[in-house]
Amino acid sequence: MGNTSEGHNRGIERMRGYTHPLLFKRTGKVHNELMTARNRKAGLSEVHAYLYILKELVDKKGWTRSQIFVQGECLDHPEIKKYLLQTKPENIVEIDPKNFYVIEAKNERKKLERALKEAREDYADKINQSNKIKCCFISGIAGNDEEGFLVRSEYYKDGEWYPITENAIETTSLLSKQQIEWVLKNNNPAIADVEITEDEFLGAAENINEILHENSINKDYRARFISALLLAMSDRGEIDLSQDCSVLIDNINAKVRHILKKHDRLGFANFIKIDEPSSSDNHVKVKDAIKRTSQELLDLNIQSAMNSGKDVLGKFYEVFLKYGNGAKDIGIVLTPRHIAKFASAVIDINAKDLVFDPACGTGGFLVSAFDEVRRKTTNTADFENFRVNGMYGIEEQDAIISLAIVNMIFRGDGKNNMIEGNCFRKWLNLQTKNGKPFAEYLSEDEPNRIAPITKIMMNPPFALKKGDEKEYKFIEHALKQMEDGGILFSVLPMSVLVEKGTKKWRRDVLLKSNRLLAVLTFPDDLFYPVSVGTVGLFLMKGVPHNFDNHKVYFARTILDGFTKKKGIRKENKKSPNQLEEIKDELQAFIADPSKEIEGVPEFKKSVLLDKNDESCELVPEAYLDSKIPSDEDIQSGVEEIIREAVSFQIRFHRELEN
Repeated sequence: MGNTSEGHNRGIERMRGYTHPLLFKRTGKVHNELMTARNRKAGLSEVHAYLYILKELVDKKGWTRSQIFVQGECLDHPEIKKYLLQTKPENIVEIDPKNFYVIEAKNERKKLERALKEAREDYADKINQSNKIKCCFISGIAGNDEEGFLVRSEYYKDGEWYPITENAIETTSLLSKQQIEWVLKNNNPAIADVEITEDEFLGAAENINEILHENSINKDYRARFISALLLAMSDRGEIDLSQDCSVLIDNINAKVRHILKKHDRLGFANFIKIDEPSSSDNHVKVKDAIKRTSQELLDLNIQSAMNSGKDVLGKFYEVFLKYGNGAKDIGIVLTPRHIAKFASAVIDINAKDLVFDPACGTGGFLVSAFDEVRRKTTNTADFENFRVNGMYGIEEQDAIISLAIVNMIFRGDGKNNMIEGNCFRKWLNLQTKNGKPFAEYLSEDEPNRIAPITKIMMNPPFALKKGDEKEYKFIEHALKQMEDGGILFSVLPMSVLVEKGTKKWRRDVLLKSNRLLAVLTFPDDLFYPVSVGTVGLFLMKGVPHNFDNHKVYFARTILDGFTKKKGIRKENKKSPNQLEEIKDELQAFIADPSKEIEGVPEFKKSVLLDKNDESCELVPEAYLDSKIPSDEDIQSGVEEIIREAVSFQIRFHRELEN
């Protein structure tokens, strides 16, 4: 393409619309209706791949239409034509004027190696004879709408072709602009730190939920459906989507059972599975849901991402359940991952801790504990002991505990101590093995039981309806599993710490037996689309609060680096993050509550509780200092009062006249 006027004009034409005869003009997404019609007509022809490739590259992978040559278009580039003559791959992507990316397609999955070989030998190697341009990236893609698509990619370095991997796992999708930029910058096909973006998560979550909705997969069942499919894909083996629906479901469930058995979690096989539908019509729908959902996950490179050491799967669950599925509809209030990470750092989770979450949901707090210990532990044996014996979680909803189990298995911890059940009917007892402490679950309290837990992180189900178990009851029961001196963090509705109905509990139970360390006000929309004001509570178990001596750290952290845009709460690097501002200081205060804190009006302060406060309100708003108004503030306030007064007078006289 270069700087030639011909290339420029062709680029403009390609931006206006597809020029390939099998494609059509468009400015948005590729229409599923046309794709379906083409596929029916073409059978197993490679038209399936043509449409799929363009949809992926433009809609998901960050390439513009003007960068993509469709078949014969590449021969308009004089240097490419010089070496390819009249041969042409399915697509060539112009990375920049000197670097190109070849994509070759075949119409059946079993032809993947052939597609990759032709991309390499028939096209890329020939282009690389040029001393003006280079083709260092290739992808082979094979499949059709019936089977789905498989992709493998390679990078040319020092005369050799190498598989492109992310986090030591081969990529399963076409290459994004971000991935290629990373490889070129580092001259390395082993991608290490490219993260799935919030937009990619959201796009996949929306697409998958639409797929499941179209195929009548009930919302209450979607979590299990996703967890089963993810686990079946985790062994890196291919799922044969050409099979009859009953056989396909049996094979997926067999893979799940095998993996669960390997990780000593076979008891969860009844929760993590795909149910076979009763009618033949529903067989068609379920197979379509499996096929299209697995393709979305492959396109997301979910296997590579989950090997990154970050809570990628947890983040996917958060977005999938929160926005695509409707948190209210399935009764879940998911703890945002950045809150779990913040809490793990502040209470200093370490390899010697026994960590407990009595309402663990998808396992976000336990995953954050796992990551915190892995980050700071250099002794392999200590980390291994924590991995096996350090984390405990209970979740009552079997569909949700299945997500937590899958999450932990992907993180290399199949022997974690997560169980399904009612936390109020479970008790933890200290045991030791080879001198190492661990906790065992009991079905009832025992006189000689020793509470083992050293750290608790929790977000109890919010009591949104009359008759729901109150949030403070979860805290009471959790504290009974904890040794004296242990640290508890809980997310709570603000009402628990201010309403009259819980005043007696705050004064006569919470403060009488435990030391209040800190309370943070979180953003009003933290759990959007669920609307509830929340706080973060930090306690020390078994040390009665001394009103005359024990200071409490209060902060209004109403800015957390996220902003709401188009109904979705997303991270914004430009937005202030007050949690990060106080994290190190709060961590030091939790470790040593005698530490002096420099107060900032309306933001943070350490202060004694007011023992004469009959309401016993334990929120920052009751203790933080107000700002002294500046002359500008006073002037602005006076002007506002005058405007309101004038407005009132006008309305008042109009009403008299009428």
